[in-house]
Amino acid sequence: MHMMDGQIQHTESPKSQSLNRMEELAVLPIFLKLKGKRVLLVGGSEGAAWKAELLAASGAEVDLIAEDLSPAMQELLARGAADGTITHHARPWSINDFDMAAIALIDCEKDSEACAFYCAAKAVKVPVNVIDNPKYCDFQFGSIINRSPVIVGVSTDGASPILGQAIRQKIETLLPPALAQAGKLAKAFRDQLKEMIPDAGLRRTFWEKYVEKAFSSKQMNEKGLIELTEKTINDHKEGEGFVSLVGSGPGDADLLTIKAVRVLQSADIIMFDDLSSPAILELARREAERLYVGKRGGRKSCSQVEINKMMVDLALSGKRVVRLKGGDPMIFGRAGEEIKDLLEAGIAFEVVPGITAASAAAANMGVSLTHRDHAQSVRFVTGHSKSGKIPENLHWQGMASGDTSLVFYMASRTGHEVSKNLIQYGMAGDTSVVIAANVSRENQRFWHGTLQDLPEGIEKIAQNDPIIICVGTVFSLFEGKVIKSLSVL
Repeated sequence: MHMMDGQIQHTESPKSQSLNRMEELAVLPIFLKLKGKRVLLVGGSEGAAWKAELLAASGAEVDLIAEDLSPAMQELLARGAADGTITHHARPWSINDFDMAAIALIDCEKDSEACAFYCAAKAVKVPVNVIDNPKYCDFQFGSIINRSPVIVGVSTDGASPILGQAIRQKIETLLPPALAQAGKLAKAFRDQLKEMIPDAGLRRTFWEKYVEKAFSSKQMNEKGLIELTEKTINDHKEGEGFVSLVGSGPGDADLLTIKAVRVLQSADIIMFDDLSSPAILELARREAERLYVGKRGGRKSCSQVEINKMMVDLALSGKRVVRLKGGDPMIFGRAGEEIKDLLEAGIAFEVVPGITAASAAAANMGVSLTHRDHAQSVRFVTGHSKSGKIPENLHWQGMASGDTSLVFYMASRTGHEVSKNLIQYGMAGDTSVVIAANVSRENQRFWHGTLQDLPEGIEKIAQNDPIIICVGTVFSLFEGKVIKSLSVL
């Protein structure tokens, strides 16, 4: 604020011009402690029974007021909830029932009763929820993922309960049941850990390692906590890092394995190339440093030697490094060379498999690579050697026999030789061929033709995009069976 010509002028402060750290929220997610507190619940319906069980499970002392009880409510009263209490009062509710209540809920059919209950609760400043009637709700129940003390709530602000349930189901797959025990141990161990590891940064390292073990579905115990603490301290002294060779699949983030997501969430540094889609990188830990290392045939990129050295040096500095590789690391992913250097440097590592392009393409085409009427085996073949040319030692005669489904990787520049050699060694020129570009991605596309027309197909479809070439009689089944969402050239 400053003076100009006798008037006060307002200017925005640097803070007001900066980006918001938190965008608009439809509702504020709050976790309410109800242990030992009184909760008022009116209604004996099945929906009220679920709320009663949920409230009591959180330790609440539920006063249930209902003249009629559904079978579900009767069963709940007979067996009891996991915690807390449920006391039934067979009478109508009154204004006095709100005394000392932490929250109040009702399940009723008439809007007039909902309004009366809401107003009575507001008069004594008790937060209220009218089940399935959002306009009379101070708070709402979302979908819950229970790994107590780890609890996740999902809300769509009433927009779509089905969407909330679908989100819950997806999260459920990421949170192993063992996480509940891990959470209890962590809660009990926090004070002891501060004494054992005074340094806050090193404690964070411990918790990252602990979380990784918790997500491995293995049960943790007190002895394991102490061992992990000692290992964290020793590793810090030695500067020990770790490398994960992670297969990112063909491109669709939904095809990423659960373990791959977990590893990405714990990375310090992610080394990625052209075949790693932005959607997959979005799943990584926000604080992780991202290093682009190229690696696409025919394009300028880091050499494999440079990548290996960088990976080793980062791990030796104590970093958790993820080498994110398209498809599966162990199928034409140069993982063998990287593993060799890691072993020589004494660096601990793991390999996280990914879905290879051939499997994803077959799934999207609706064609089995081992259809028993066409193929008794599958062969994955590299389309270029270190020199960039087709390998000289390929067994063309064996591949041309016709009883094998062939998938050529990295062959956009050598496809004409694939066609020529297979025909030369006896494969029929009219053998079916499918070229798949950008497998599983939004711009995925297919060309279907014959072996003799393969060079023409590559010219039509490649467009500098990653492709695989599928050869064999089984691919004749692809004709007329295009999956609806795909485009065919």
